[in-house]
Amino acid sequence: MNLGINKEFIRKTGLIAVSALLIGSATICTFIRVSQAGIPVSIDTIAAKTAMPSGNEKFNIVQTASSSASKNTEISETDSTESSLTSNEESSLISEEYAKETDTEPVSSTFEASTATTEEIKNYDREHEGEEQFPVLEFTSTAGNTSYNGVQVKNSSSTDIDIKKELESKLGFEIEKTDEPQVLIYHTHTSESFLDYDTGYYYESFYPRSQDKSKNVCAIGDEIAKQLNAAGIVTVHDTTVHDNPSYTGAYYRSMDTIYKYLEKYPSIKVVLDIHRDGIGSDTQRSKPVFTVNGKKAAQIMILSGYNYDNDEEFKNWEYNLRFALQIQKTADEMYPDMVRPLSFGDFVYNMSINTGSLLIEVGADSNTVEEVRYSGYLLGNVLKEVLNPNKQGGIKSD
Repeated sequence: MNLGINKEFIRKTGLIAVSALLIGSATICTFIRVSQAGIPVSIDTIAAKTAMPSGNEKFNIVQTASSSASKNTEISETDSTESSLTSNEESSLISEEYAKETDTEPVSSTFEASTATTEEIKNYDREHEGEEQFPVLEFTSTAGNTSYNGVQVKNSSSTDIDIKKELESKLGFEIEKTDEPQVLIYHTHTSESFLDYDTGYYYESFYPRSQDKSKNVCAIGDEIAKQLNAAGIVTVHDTTVHDNPSYTGAYYRSMDTIYKYLEKYPSIKVVLDIHRDGIGSDTQRSKPVFTVNGKKAAQIMILSGYNYDNDEEFKNWEYNLRFALQIQKTADEMYPDMVRPLSFGDFVYNMSINTGSLLIEVGADSNTVEEVRYSGYLLGNVLKEVLNPNKQGGIKSD
């Protein structure tokens, strides 16, 4: 017998068999994962129609009004949904921590400010010695193309709106006095981050993406959640990373996260996707600001979508608009200049989930972490007022 030939034959045959087994297992696992995702086919169709894997083309125009879009907003062109979800299993996809925190210790309702020292800024400059500096310009945006009684809206949709009528109409949900979660805060573009210091400039190596949750949009979500939980409106803040390692497909992944929470907590009525804007170019950036009690904060912009293609799954779009207008009105009354004109347009961005779904941009990439955290605190106060179940003539469902 020629044992050498037999060993080689056995080795090759074994490799083929193992490969076939692995491929078969992967196929079965993928089928099981998809079948358990809980995403209705009709919702998935909406996502496809609005190009949601990259965040909707219309949104990209709002999100990055600059020639540096490719550098500052995209992490990867390769969709890695499976690896992204797997890496986020440690990121409290369905977290129970909110219950433990609210049961064991009171949630602070104050804003804990953090001011940079002179030495920290000197170290910042030393770290970037030799790099070119570019200016950060400040602005305050308050005028839209349609308004009513101080409520400003930038309507880029294919329909007209009656702001007065919508403000006087009922919302699509009712906040109750309960220990169950009623608000979900999440981040489709979790890695969106900010400048560390308010110096009036940034360096050429500035890249506004970070996995540090104290420096990205998660820091804003923390401040909002603190205020709502302190007011007794139980809020879950999910910090799952949906845009890394792949930016493409982030809206699909965040939709999957939302449905998992809604399945576990049917009591959730309000779903807020917290982002930040990006305004400027490679050589000049701008940040929206306003001042409260002598302290600088980042302006916010609320986005609400219109069902431009008459999709059955988004037939209740008007309820989101009403909710957005209530926040817009209350914010302007409590903190003048806090809100940029409400952006109303032909987009979806997961807002078909329920009648309390909105996307809110807090500041821009050239705002500082401190400025956007402060705005998160202020926004939390605004939401407490809008969602107050004791409010006279408060929120009622149809």
